[in-house]
Amino acid sequence: MKRGKYEPVTREMLSISPKAREMLDQFAEQADESSGLLLRVEIVGRGPNGFQYDLQFVGSDDRKDDDVDLEIEGMRVLVAARSVQYLEGATIDYKETLMGGGFSFENPNPLWVDDLSKAVAEIIANEVNPVVASHGGHVDLIGVDDGKAIIAFGGGCQGCGMVDVTLKQGVEVMIKDNVPGVSEVVDATDHAAGTNPFY
Repeated sequence: MKRGKYEPVTREMLSISPKAREMLDQFAEQADESSGLLLRVEIVGRGPNGFQYDLQFVGSDDRKDDDVDLEIEGMRVLVAARSVQYLEGATIDYKETLMGGGFSFENPNPLWVDDLSKAVAEIIANEVNPVVASHGGHVDLIGVDDGKAIIAFGGGCQGCGMVDVTLKQGVEVMIKDNVPGVSEVVDATDHAAGTNPFY
């Protein structure tokens, strides 16, 4: 069944704790255009402590074409398409600490659900990152789509003038040689934001 552009799906994929809902409502009220704002959730990376999330209010014009539109306890929530399978059963919470408060996620999902992504993540962790670490950098896997491994460079590799060489002659070769299902490696890094390039 094809959904209309703004028809929300109602299902318990993601839940929001009462405290998180209270704080989200407060943040929405403080925003200038609170009436037209939607909460957007995306998994933007994975690290030693698990998933890294982007949680923000966006206007309805800023929704991505493939965002999944949910209604959770009366609140409209957009979930980035690539993040959907990793947010099943997760809860957005809000925790108070001595340093203030912040949103957190209780997420029961593994970092990668498919074997291809797991294999690429393993090669990046064991083969790629020890090499780029000598330049003060690191590589993160964003995801694998149709045989394309989408990666992002960080640390000293972000904004580096040699990153194309590193990608084509190093990272891509290592991944493709070790993971037969990968046909291409795509760099999705915002290199213009790099602050300390290594040359």
